[in-house]
Amino acid sequence: MKITSDSVAAMHQLGAQIGKQLKSGDVVVLTGELGAGKTVLTQGIGSEFGIENVTSPTFVISRIHKGNPNFIHIDAYRLLDAGTQSFADLDFESYLPNSVFVIEWGKDFISQLTDQYLDIQIVATDKENERTLEINGVGQRWAGFKL
Repeated sequence: MKITSDSVAAMHQLGAQIGKQLKSGDVVVLTGELGAGKTVLTQGIGSEFGIENVTSPTFVISRIHKGNPNFIHIDAYRLLDAGTQSFADLDFESYLPNSVFVIEWGKDFISQLTDQYLDIQIVATDKENERTLEINGVGQRWAGFKL
């Protein structure tokens, strides 16, 4: 499905709509250039779990927000050159049953964690603050997913 967001507030709201449908074991993979809105979308998702302090984990790789379920925000950008073993060494799969994951730059690593995920690609358009999002569910968990 393709969706257009025309503001930061709209991107946050879209994230909240996605967040309402997430449950333990769910994984969202975000792809987009720097500044595309991945973290704003993640903030919206996190707001549905009562998380207000979502910031980009670019330099620390991941932030684990404890809750029921846990909300785990990963920025895998710095792992791209390190290879897939670096991701495996972080042992995220042990958190999967009790957590919701949002992984920025996660396309190269997702197969190590799950074969069912929500894949979201974000592309900036020529208009200021406008983004096009291509949202595809991968696996049975996401069959029939709608916003």
